[in-house]
Amino acid sequence: MIKNCFKEGPITSQFIGDSIAKHQSKKTIGAHQIFLGQVRQDVIEELDVVAIEYSAYEEMANNEFEKIRESAFQRFDLVCMHIYHSLGLVAAGEICLFVFVSSKHRKMAQMAVEFIVEEIKNKVPVFGKEILSNDTHVWKTNIL
Repeated sequence: MIKNCFKEGPITSQFIGDSIAKHQSKKTIGAHQIFLGQVRQDVIEELDVVAIEYSAYEEMANNEFEKIRESAFQRFDLVCMHIYHSLGLVAAGEICLFVFVSSKHRKMAQMAVEFIVEEIKNKVPVFGKEILSNDTHVWKTNIL
């Protein structure tokens, strides 16, 4: 069964902290690497981005997340890995992407996170509408 990687709204610090705490009992882990994607308060045509509203083709996106997971486990010596992406409204300053990788050694974890985040950006059908300070909405363009 394919895991649902989506969380409604922002990914909270409590959720992130709980995820880390759950891994302390796994004594074969020597390193964790975490990537947190945060909504930036960019300025577009002199208007602040106040939030992003995320949507996705969920089934297709979860299938892509699964392919990325499988590929990461094949390429890197990982103990475990988790990916969570927000759906719905996420305000500027809040977390929208949480990638958490554990391995025996730090270098594997570091390389895996870089690989995973790039694959997500390039392959997963998640879309963001930036909400500007005058309440207009514009589709977000990813900068790689």
